Amino acid sequence: MWKWRSAGIIALASVCGAGLAQERPRAEEPSHAIEQGARAGEQPGPAAGLTSQLCRIDIKGDKKDQWMRLPKAESSVTQHRLNAGGKSFDYTATAGTLIIRDDEDKPTASMGYIAYTRHDLKGARPLMFAFNGGPGSSSLWLHMGVLGPKRVVVSDPGPTPAGPYRTVDNEFGVLDKSDLVMIDPVGTGVSHAVCDHRDDEFWAVDPDIDSVSRFIAQYVSDNNRWTSPKYLLGESYGTTRGAAIVNYLRARRSFAFNGLILVSVATDIEAIFAELPGNDRPYAVYLPGYAAVAWYHHMLPNQPTALEPFLTEVRAYAMGPFTAALLKGDALGDADREAVAQKMHEYTGLSVEYLKAANLRVSEIAFAHELLKAQRKTLGRLDGRFVGPTMDPLEKYTDYDPQSSAISAAFAAAFLDYYHGELRFGQGSTYRTTNFGVGEHWKWVHKTEHGEQPMVNSGVDLAEALVKDANLRVLVLNGYYDLATPFSATEYVMAHLGLPPGLGARIDMKYYEAGHMMYVHPPSMAKMKRDLDAFIDATAAPH
Repeated sequence: MWKWRSAGIIALASVCGAGLAQERPRAEEPSHAIEQGARAGEQPGPAAGLTSQLCRIDIKGDKKDQWMRLPKAESSVTQHRLNAGGKSFDYTATAGTLIIRDDEDKPTASMGYIAYTRHDLKGARPLMFAFNGGPGSSSLWLHMGVLGPKRVVVSDPGPTPAGPYRTVDNEFGVLDKSDLVMIDPVGTGVSHAVCDHRDDEFWAVDPDIDSVSRFIAQYVSDNNRWTSPKYLLGESYGTTRGAAIVNYLRARRSFAFNGLILVSVATDIEAIFAELPGNDRPYAVYLPGYAAVAWYHHMLPNQPTALEPFLTEVRAYAMGPFTAALLKGDALGDADREAVAQKMHEYTGLSVEYLKAANLRVSEIAFAHELLKAQRKTLGRLDGRFVGPTMDPLEKYTDYDPQSSAISAAFAAAFLDYYHGELRFGQGSTYRTTNFGVGEHWKWVHKTEHGEQPMVNSGVDLAEALVKDANLRVLVLNGYYDLATPFSATEYVMAHLGLPPGLGARIDMKYYEAGHMMYVHPPSMAKMKRDLDAFIDATAAPH
């Protein structure tokens, strides 16, 4: 439907090309496919008694039935001890795959995961499921960045030095509060379709929601975690997925989560799709985000001392006079246009001339390219604090993300070393840290009880879940300097869920002085830990 750059949401899929492999469009054609002998005119098939062990596959160009052994779930279970931040405890790590099945109990995909559990605590331990976004991103970023028992050490806000990269015990992880399962959707990590299914069958909004939901329900059933307090955490497009999953599982399986954690929200695609012709909404809701980044770089003509009071002023202007001006479109008079451009200059640091030439409408990638253009520098879209040299100052947009360039190699190398080495899993397989083919072929279609949406908005699903599950709580984490999913756009989206009076109090907004991956900023990582702990404590305890 659109490419990554113009969509303005495919943030985590762009973080890293390292480890990228060609997508596996169809289940691998095995060397041990089985063709049983048949009489003339008969199709070959499995021997009697083998049908429960085999599944049919489709080999291109061959009209005969082909059979392969049913894929088996695999796992590597290892024992570890965490020592960090005054904490010391034992835990079990399980790196493996789980075979999900359709409603007819036929296998459809092998999904990779890494689970961490503790057995030294009595009672029903909380259980958190987590994933990144893309679409097309594996879960290694959240895993090695903040949630897991190990994390990679990266520089902030500049380039991480070349390897060897350093991995440490993570005192900011969640394992002291909750067991953890990191999920890789089909087409990422080692997850792939099986039998006669194709990977790209899962590369759409609703099949993705369905497959990850099936994984969660099956993991809970296989591990007898039905009574555990349960949490779902998604980042970027993972928030699109997560907001829908809580309602999908509630409606279809009577499956309840105690809490949903949304990191860098992308639930309402139209609200952050600044390059959709005629869509003025993103330009208004992005303005406070631009102001925050300009403030950070001291590019404002009258630099305020404190950020938040300044943002309060910008929010009021964005939702008031600026929105009114945008809604007038071509009917906006010259004097009003000049006044708006002047005010935008005060709030963004961009020149009045540039703002008028842009018709007062500046996308996030244009802003990242323009703010420090005179210095031949460009900003990170994922995190506006990161700065890199401009490849071509005459281009309209920046063509790379300085934050991605600064941290991706360290994340990929540290994770793959840990995955294959310490967890002893996946040797001989290609782990797709990011699969750009997923995003390029993604089908942006989402159906709700109101019908097929013209633009994907899983906020509708979230609102329904909040209305129909009185116990569900939501924690929203925002980076002030995130240009991909600005905090101000998230504020707008959360204020437009259409909730009955009082239900909005079950949504808690938190802010960090960092960007999309706020956890690369050490003070924000520590604050994120405190916020997650408080959220789990408040929602996991019996009422």
